[in-house]
This record gives sequence, structure tokens and C-alpha cells, in this order.
Amino acid sequence: MCGIVGYIGDKNCVPILIEGLKRLEYRGYDSAGVGIINSTECKVLKTKGKVSELEKLVFAEQIDSGLGIGHTRWATHGEPSTINAHPHLNKDKTLFLIHNGIIENYLSLKKGLEKEGYEFISETDTEVLAHLIDHYLKLKNSLFQAVRYALNEVEGTYGICVIYNGEKDKIVAARKGSPLVLGIGNNENFVASDVNALIAHTKQVVYLEDGEIAEIYKDHFTTKTIADETIIKEIFEVEVGVDEITKGGYPHFMLKEIMDQPDSIFNSMRGRLVYDEGISKLGGLQGFEERIINSKRILITACGTSWHAGLVGEYMLEQYAGIPVEVEYASEFRYRHPIITKDDTVIFISQSGETADTLAAMKEAKKKGALCLGICNVVGSSIARESDAGVYIHAGPEIGVASTKAFTAQISVLALITLLLARRRNLSLPEGQEIINEMRLLTKKVEMILKQNENIEKIAGQYMNCKNFLYLGRGYNFPVALEGALKLKEISYIHAEGYPAAEMKHGPIALIDDDMPVVFIATKDSVYDKVISNIQEVRARKGRILAIVNEGDEQIENMVDHVIKVPKTHNMLTPILTVIPLQLIAYHIAVKKGLNVDQPRNLAKSVTVE
Repeated sequence: MCGIVGYIGDKNCVPILIEGLKRLEYRGYDSAGVGIINSTECKVLKTKGKVSELEKLVFAEQIDSGLGIGHTRWATHGEPSTINAHPHLNKDKTLFLIHNGIIENYLSLKKGLEKEGYEFISETDTEVLAHLIDHYLKLKNSLFQAVRYALNEVEGTYGICVIYNGEKDKIVAARKGSPLVLGIGNNENFVASDVNALIAHTKQVVYLEDGEIAEIYKDHFTTKTIADETIIKEIFEVEVGVDEITKGGYPHFMLKEIMDQPDSIFNSMRGRLVYDEGISKLGGLQGFEERIINSKRILITACGTSWHAGLVGEYMLEQYAGIPVEVEYASEFRYRHPIITKDDTVIFISQSGETADTLAAMKEAKKKGALCLGICNVVGSSIARESDAGVYIHAGPEIGVASTKAFTAQISVLALITLLLARRRNLSLPEGQEIINEMRLLTKKVEMILKQNENIEKIAGQYMNCKNFLYLGRGYNFPVALEGALKLKEISYIHAEGYPAAEMKHGPIALIDDDMPVVFIATKDSVYDKVISNIQEVRARKGRILAIVNEGDEQIENMVDHVIKVPKTHNMLTPILTVIPLQLIAYHIAVKKGLNVDQPRNLAKSVTVE
């Protein structure tokens, strides 16, 4: 992984490839490269580091061609380096390949190719695939067939683009487990791993499915299965605009996306609340409500921030809908032989809708007959297409690698699902209307928190040089503690851990001294007094305390070093408000440390490999 762009048409591909790669920088990467073929030469240019460095190399060459591919790499096999960067080539440098994913059996394939005289210069699994395609190209004399035969030998995941000097009229692209989308233009066509790379040029897209291979010409395309069976693909209209993937005057995408949350939360609920009936209306679940309501159990599976949202969903669904819920890491769920029945509903949460572990977990659940529901942000993503039903969060494009607005929108959607199920089971009309009233007020309450940004920035300055943090919360705020700690780790590289507040004295309290900041999420709820006791325990050991509290709370304010106040809301909606100060704290600490908050080291936005 991480980013793929390809172009074939009448225009010069060079600026299109560079622009597309820049659109994909948010996904995280460590090197970049392009492969270009024209009537006189085949050219590959690669560099470790940023696309801006690649841009200098490419434009210095003054290449003009209507056929090219580009890639940003997030290292899996082999360290970040120019040699390991993509594209990878065949021996005579006439075939170029870019690849997202992992070829799991690359070592055995490599040994076989070495016996045939192939030599390898990189540490990557991708170079093995380039030579394997070259091997079949000599046998089949057709790029499409060479790719097809090679992929039949591959175990693992891939999203690939291949160009060949012997067939300059096409790009061959294939997908298994790693997203690829075709962009359809006027006498020009595109291919990319993410629609964001295409939207400046076309709104017409085609999504490749697993096991499909496309031959892309400038004026048409064809698709087949890996078994060589022809497929007719549907063309979709993309609604995302270029203005949605720009910073809008903010210094970073992450800050823009934090500040976007009044709108993104509103959009996640827009048209879905029916006050007169005290219920939500979710078109993506229509026809499946009874099966969900009658489920013996709901499983929620996700990774990272989405997993934290799932934990909030567990609290909601059990308390208000009265259905047993379990939350699983998708990466563990897929391998531990989970007991799943036809009476289960499994919810899969993923911002991108392409998370490899979550997709694999979905396939496992479908095999066992469970109802599979998707909650994702990206329209047309794999999870959206492969689930039985689901709900889009409508947060808009999220470019910053560290998720912010997607998290609060995911919680909003989980609240909508909870309201739908609870009202169909045992929640009264007045209770449903109370929840709806509070959901409608969320936008204004989020705006009130965001107005404290300058004060939160000052508080962040007091903690920027700390080496370790503890985040503590109880009930609905325990997942918020986990998410706050994750945000700090992701972008500031400060070690942080989240715990249920009551668990502090079962181990973490040993860490507390006057150098250890402890962040308490301490809103007024049923365990408020218990959290005050935990604060006193930290205070007695001279720990530095930052507390997230409700407006009007003067009791805790006198016990701690710093407070950030949030409005009170319905208990199950509390995480939407309490997480926002933690997002801002992490952001400002990282900025003050001079770090790249939008592209933190070693991370990728959409994890499409294990």
C-alpha cells in the first residue's frame, strides 16, 4: 500500500499523476514513484520521501506522454528506499507495475523465478509479481493474459496497475482485497486506489470487485474475472467535490475536520429523526428491522478509532435496546473461529469501508449466515457494497490520518440505530423524543466547545513536553478515554494509555508522580462521585490533572490543574461532546512539537493490508 494513480488519454499524464498522488498523500506513505511510456522511451522515476521531491525529478525530465502510472508506498516488505519504491520493473525495463497489498507466497514464487534466471534488486514482494507477469508475457504474448495467469498463482491481496511498452494502448488493473476504482473521462480514462485522486477530472467511476481485471484504453474499458469471464460494470456518479478535499483556509486537514464537526454530526442525522414518533428512520436498514430486533446478539467489529465507536455503541444498544452486544477487534475476530449463528447481527464499522481486517471479518460472518450491516463513510466502498444493509455516516471526506469527525459521526449513527431498535422494543415515546431533542442540540453544543479552541491550545502548551499520559473515564466515557489516548499517540508520538477510571488502582496508579499528567473525563452521570474519588487518589500522589467536566461544575474545578467544560447532554450522547477537547489537545500538542499532524509517521489512513 498505499496510493495508486494511472492515466491513459490524449493529455500529458505527468501533471495528472503528480496531482493525483498529492491528493492521496493523506493516506500516509514513505516513498513515491512514476512509470511513464511514450513513443520513444520508458521512464521510471522514484524517490524516498514526499511527492514534492518526486515532482522535482519528474518535471526536470520534461516528459510528455499519454500513458503513465504513479504510486505512493507505505512500506511492508523492505525499508523505505528508492529501490523498494514503486513502480517495479521486469528485466528489460519495458513492463512497469505498481501494487497495493501483500503477496503472501512471494518467497516461493521468488525461488521459482530465480531458478529461471530472474534477478531481484529490491526487498519487496511486488518485484516478484513484476517478474512473474514478465514470465507469462513471454509465454502468452498478451499483457492481459500474462497478468491473469500470474494472479492465479498469487496468494494474498493486491490492487495493481501494469503498463507495457509492447502494448502502449492500455493499462491493465486488477483487484483482490485492495480497492481500485476506474475514472471514465472523454477520450481519457483513469485508475486509482481512491476516488479522491480522480474527482478533479471526472465524476463517472467504476468500482472493481475482488477477482476482477480491467483493460483500460483511452476511449473504453473492458472487465473480466480472473477466470477470463466477461463482466458488464455499472458506472456510478461521484458526489464529492474538489472543495471538500481542500484545507479551506485551515493550516491542517485535521483542524479543519475537527472544526467541521457541527456540520458532519448534523449531516449524519439529517432527515433521519422523526420527532412525532420518537424514532429514527434509516433507509439503509429498511426491510431488515425485524431481523435486527429479533437478533439474539449483536456483534460489532472494527479497528482503531472505529472500534472505540463500537464500544460506545455497545453501551447504547445494551442499555436502551436491551440486546446483548459484543465488540471485537476485526483483526482478532477473523482468526479466532468466532461462534456466529444465523440469529446474530454483525455490525462492521470502517471510515474508509476498505479496512482489510474488517472486510475479512465480514466475509467470515457472511459464511456463517449472520446478518451483516455496514457503517462507513465512503460511498461505494467495499463494505458498503458487500454488506447486507447499512448506514452511511455522511461525514464528508476525512483527509487527516487521525480520525476525528468520522468518530463523532459514527457515534451519531450508532445512536440512531439504538433509537430505532429501542423504540421498537421497550423505549417510550417521551424517552425517544427526549433523545431526539438532545440530538438536535448537538450541533450548537459542539460549536460551544470549539469556541474554547484558544484556551485549549494554551492548556496544551502546558503538557507538550510530557512523555506519558493516562486517560481515565467510566461508563460511556471509558471509550472516550481510549480514543483520547489514541489521538495523542497517533500524532504527537507521546505514550498514552486509556483505562476505566476504577481500574487505575489495579496497576496504573504505580506510574503516577508529579511528571505524569492524568486526563479525567468526569461528566455528571451516575458514577460522577466515583470519578471524584479517583481524582483524589491521583491528587494525593501529586499527579497533574486535566479534567473534562460539565458546565457549572465547580467541585472538580477546585481539585485539578486544568479544566475544559462541555455542555451537558443525554448520557448516551456524551462521548460526542467529551471527545472533542481531547482531539484539540492532541492536535495542539503535536503542532507545538512541530510534527506533521495530517501525515503522522508510520501510519496510513486506510489500512488495506494485515
